[in-house]
Amino acid sequence: MTALLARDIGISRRRWLLAGLTLPLFGSRTVEPLQVNFDGDNLHVAAPGLHFLTGKPLERLRDAATVAFLSQLTIYSDDRGTVFRRMPERIIVSYDLWEEKFAVSITGPAARSNSHMGAAQAELWVIDGLAVSALGMDPNRQFWLQFELRTSDRREWSQLLGETGISLNSLLDWMTRQRGPDDAYWTRSAGPFRLVDLPRTPRGPRNG
Repeated sequence: MTALLARDIGISRRRWLLAGLTLPLFGSRTVEPLQVNFDGDNLHVAAPGLHFLTGKPLERLRDAATVAFLSQLTIYSDDRGTVFRRMPERIIVSYDLWEEKFAVSITGPAARSNSHMGAAQAELWVIDGLAVSALGMDPNRQFWLQFELRTSDRREWSQLLGETGISLNSLLDWMTRQRGPDDAYWTRSAGPFRLVDLPRTPRGPRNG
């Protein structure tokens, strides 16, 4: 009995030691929440530490493939996930093998493009351009915000386009479908916020 107790104590000590060693590793992976500001019309976000030009998407880009991402900003009017407004966009990224620079084209209500960027610069430029309209929101009511970004198979691009360009309904449907094993996915969320409490920034282009 004494031998068994001593063995159990030894195992418990080893487990605690291993747990103590792994805590800093898990702590280093802490996901930073969205940072949010308001320009009087739109909510803008920052996502510190979010890097999407890595892993398989970066491998594909370095193999001279074009990579498509779909992004979505969602305002929730309560903590139970009631959607107030969504803003999806399609992001097309290419890579110049000679210059080792990225080019990005974004399709949506606030279409824009840029090129000759490093990876970190391109990621920052994409996130900095994200916005969702806050028109109609009660400035004193709490809300929550979520950002989602995922890769899109090139074969599915045609399904996202309508006669007049990108179909927002198709984007919404695609963003909410079940992800496949090869789909890269990132998300950040934060809240609650109130418009009256948010830092104000210069007014930017208005999103729907």
